Amino acid sequence: MSTPKSINTFDPALLANEPFVRFAVTDIDGVARGKHLSGEKVASMLEGGGTIASAIFGWDIADELYDNVSFTGFHTGYPDIGLKLDASTARQLPWDDNRWLFLGEHTLPDGSPLPICPRQVLKKVLGKAEQMGFSAQVGMEFEWFVLKETELSVREKNYHNLQTATHGLTNYSPFRIDGQHDFVRDLFNYLPAMGIPLEALHTEAGPGNFEAAIRYCDALQAADRAVLFKQSVREIGRRHGLLNTFMAKFSVDYAGCGGHMHQSLWKDGHNAFHDSSDAHGMSDTMRHFIAGQLHCLPQFFPLYAPFINSYKRLVDGNLAPVKPTWAIDNRNSSLRVIPGSASAMRLETRTPGADANPYLAIAAALASGLYGIEHKLELNQPAVSGMNLGAENVQRLPRTLAEATAALDASVIARELLGDAFVTHFVQTREWEVRRFNQSVTDWEMKRYLELV
Repeated sequence: MSTPKSINTFDPALLANEPFVRFAVTDIDGVARGKHLSGEKVASMLEGGGTIASAIFGWDIADELYDNVSFTGFHTGYPDIGLKLDASTARQLPWDDNRWLFLGEHTLPDGSPLPICPRQVLKKVLGKAEQMGFSAQVGMEFEWFVLKETELSVREKNYHNLQTATHGLTNYSPFRIDGQHDFVRDLFNYLPAMGIPLEALHTEAGPGNFEAAIRYCDALQAADRAVLFKQSVREIGRRHGLLNTFMAKFSVDYAGCGGHMHQSLWKDGHNAFHDSSDAHGMSDTMRHFIAGQLHCLPQFFPLYAPFINSYKRLVDGNLAPVKPTWAIDNRNSSLRVIPGSASAMRLETRTPGADANPYLAIAAALASGLYGIEHKLELNQPAVSGMNLGAENVQRLPRTLAEATAALDASVIARELLGDAFVTHFVQTREWEVRRFNQSVTDWEMKRYLELV
């Protein structure tokens, strides 16, 4: 199975003799959730839909139940919500006996989109793009760390002194990456076979630090690919005795992990970002798009950096953007214009961490860019150069999840573009995350205060 089947060609009868089939959705944090169901059950769900417990939006990344969200909880009894499987996402998993897998999304009882479902949020934004005459192309890049550990060993070590899968800090090293030859071979064999074409894979700035580029495609499929990429890398890695982490900042000793997204808008078969008469090939549409992202970035920030740990990556001097800036082919900026031909001209948004929910990060980027186009926002902020020269008077992006969440909560634009119900729920979940951290006692505190206060 080289590519996902389209909704018009997939035949549910193919599942008749399957002992079980898998489906997956993401929760608000981007964690893949799902079940193994009989082939017969999945075939019926493809025809008529199904349900799943609303608890999927009632627990956090550690499966602790929220006590502060209004959508679901003990006060509602965790009733079912609708589950719709998307036949166009059908693919077989080469490392799992070619098991069928489908992605899904959530609905209300009347069949309309559930406003807080991450995939539905992105589809809402793409619907707006279509109304404006655009289609969006997105290509995702992920940095992550590969550890020579297991789910058991990290617990036995209490998450300390973890061993990386490669050694030595060598960027773009054929020698270092060959240390995990079998794992790398399986990534290049298995991922394209299930419709996730890899364009590049190489070592990054730390032992065990890898980066992969996934070929661009339409935005919804790009988000699906990103979700499946992260889940697949974990599953394939487990078969090699490896644990893969997409934490934004795995170690204070090494750089953080980004989830950069490359975007372009297309209209009538042409790249709307390209203008051959401009010195850098940038169209007015692209300038408005950039202006919109710059304007919204401080307000949408927790959609790109959703966890406490996310902000450990966003520090000065780490090629991680800390101000809403743009530039021509400069990796120090938040938004990097990549000049090219009519087919290659694009914008790279470098703000998201590898820990972001792909549906929500892509939705935030496209929604804010479309806002700039719709309102014809002018790109008055000059491009930066070098180490963000020219950004001295640009206000820094939020430094903590608490600060970022407050900005999102107060954002009229976010509620307009992404939906009031979604923003309310997402804010409540981030406030819970902050509260859980504030109540914890860290190793840093123990080492710093135990003996002397």
